[in-house]
Amino acid sequence: MGGRPVSRVAVVVIGYDDRAHVGDAVRSALAQGSAVAEVIAVDDCSTDGSAELLDRLAAGESRLRVVRRRENSGGCGSPRNDGIDAVTAPWVMFLDSDDLLPPGAVDALLTAATGAHAEVASGLCVRRELPSGRERPWQAPLYAAHTVLARPSQRPRLVHDTLCVNKLYRTDFLREHGVRFPEGRFLYEDFVFTARVLAADPRVVLVPDRVYVWHVRRSAERLSLSLDRERVENWKARLEACALSHGILLGAGQRELAREARAKFLDHEVRMYARELESRDARYRRAWWTHTREYLARYEAADWTVDPTSPGRLLGRVVLASAEPRDLRRLRELAARPARLLPPYARASDGVPVWSADLPQVTLGPLLTRPTGVLPLAVDARLRPRARVSVLRLRLHELYGRVAGAGPRELEARWHRREDDRVAVRTTTAPTASGADLWTAEVPVDLAGLGEGTWDLRLTLRFADGAHRDVTAHALAGAGRLRRHAVPSARYGVLLVQPYATHSGALALRVATGARGIAGVARGRLARLLH
Repeated sequence: MGGRPVSRVAVVVIGYDDRAHVGDAVRSALAQGSAVAEVIAVDDCSTDGSAELLDRLAAGESRLRVVRRRENSGGCGSPRNDGIDAVTAPWVMFLDSDDLLPPGAVDALLTAATGAHAEVASGLCVRRELPSGRERPWQAPLYAAHTVLARPSQRPRLVHDTLCVNKLYRTDFLREHGVRFPEGRFLYEDFVFTARVLAADPRVVLVPDRVYVWHVRRSAERLSLSLDRERVENWKARLEACALSHGILLGAGQRELAREARAKFLDHEVRMYARELESRDARYRRAWWTHTREYLARYEAADWTVDPTSPGRLLGRVVLASAEPRDLRRLRELAARPARLLPPYARASDGVPVWSADLPQVTLGPLLTRPTGVLPLAVDARLRPRARVSVLRLRLHELYGRVAGAGPRELEARWHRREDDRVAVRTTTAPTASGADLWTAEVPVDLAGLGEGTWDLRLTLRFADGAHRDVTAHALAGAGRLRRHAVPSARYGVLLVQPYATHSGALALRVATGARGIAGVARGRLARLLH
């Protein structure tokens, strides 16, 4: 083959009313080169000219075929199934109309699949936030190295990567096992499809190559299904998809994968939605809490035994143990990444750590033996902007004697610019004991050294026993602590500094520099008010 895969792959591109992006998606598939035998673009009854655009592209490209649905399906499953039915190539992969395949993606997956005689090849997907362009890898630990698995149960964590788009599938494997997507308006259809793939027990190869770019457009007029979480119906759809996926795996005898799927629900789904729960209205909270309790009531005792004080399992236990929503701020902090467990730190009558005095059945006892480097340590933070050197005040809370036992020796504070993750200011100090339950530290912050942008505070605690823990800081609110400040600056004339709490409660800063930067902030604020 001359070192390059021959034309053996079909790329199924699906789209609905996405004329602005679908052409780029199709071109990224065609640009993969000779390994791509066909690109099948399935238009889900668009009304914005998408289908006509695809027809024009197909007129000049023999590898591109356009399939037009007569009725809109309301979801992504039906058009993908149409694509599977239309495929003639021995391998198939999927691409959404607003995403891209990076150069070399198909070659990397096909070479790995054929070399390992695998039915499924999977690679690294990166989430690209737009318009900033900031990228984050999705489920990166799975793709740290080239790995061949004779069966999925050798790596139960495979169930955490529910995406269908960063994978190459042998077409006959899907057809032989009847692996298809749910039809119609079924949200999170890829959860179910992935469960069906894993239930069929394929040979799998994992590659560290970037094979998919997932565009996250939070400011779009029409949010993607996974980002549109403001209605409780979205949560109910997730529950339905997770329940169906678990049943598929369990029914196929994949008990390890089924148990890992339940752990994934706690560690991913519950944590993600719990971070936002405090900002929802009372009706949403009650409905979310009720549906979650009903779902968790189906868990078996063994589903709770693995790592019982991991953040997701603690969240689930609190929800299951209480009939009404409670401790929302504390749950939000515990759901953060990394997790922060805020005080109070209660004990039962026998001295065992518990969630709270009125919820003693949720034990925190395993925290007493959990490694220091993974403890949910809580740090409070307050920034005091000043004309010369601003001051960041930090308070580290004791956690059942574990912090004192490890001996906090050093605290490193770093400011990461959200747009590109660049570290602008790094400061190291020593925390000082302040009473029995707190260590405190003051860190100077050069705001001019930060410059324009949004900045996230990240901390690393190092202990005398050699352990270290990466944490974020809980933003202290109230008494004007998170209000906007205008600070004189020798470099810029003036800085506009806005400390604020992120969705997970962590301290972050927005900084505008000079008169032009401040004018931009004012225009943005006016536009939001008018909108």
